[in-house]
Amino acid sequence: MKILVAEDQVISRRLLAGNLRRWGYQVTAVEDGNRAWQALQAADAPQLAILDWLMPGMDGVDVCRRVRASQHARGIYLILLTARREQADKIRGLESGADDYVTKPFDREELRARVQVGVRVLELQETLAQRVRELEEALSRVKILQGLLPICSYCKKIRDDRNYWQQVEAYISDHSDLQFSHGICPECFVQFVQPQLDRLQPAAGHQTGP
Repeated sequence: MKILVAEDQVISRRLLAGNLRRWGYQVTAVEDGNRAWQALQAADAPQLAILDWLMPGMDGVDVCRRVRASQHARGIYLILLTARREQADKIRGLESGADDYVTKPFDREELRARVQVGVRVLELQETLAQRVRELEEALSRVKILQGLLPICSYCKKIRDDRNYWQQVEAYISDHSDLQFSHGICPECFVQFVQPQLDRLQPAAGHQTGP
């Protein structure tokens, strides 16, 4: 997974990037908010970003707000990194659109755990999005029959929207993905087929040999 690190302090930026690479992530590191925003707008933007609150140009809170307002980048998981420890600051950071909050100097294992939480959230979101796409594709292939259908009391043909009369199977085939395999029910066999078989038997009995 790709992770963006935006931190203006060189040592902190190197520590963050080094740990993340050691944990198996692909890391892009930048030193200010403007470059962070540019990276998050790219077609192959990182899926998770760790943003320092105070940076030259655009700060981390501003980047969070822009990401959440962007149709393209709004699904990125955002972690704010800051030395601010007041509850009001945490609330402000989360309200700006951050998903999580890590205080500086960061604890290595805490950072790893919070990144893992972000990765799990992103994986769940992708799984959900895939299920939604599959459902939409399935629904697009389904035609729904509904409403009141005029049907003839004698021949059982159905009148369609164009005032044409159709056999039931033809109408259903036109309005759904169903296909019919024709057979003979027991009642129709007795009423229609058996009499024909009975008429054929006497004719067969009157045949004479050579």
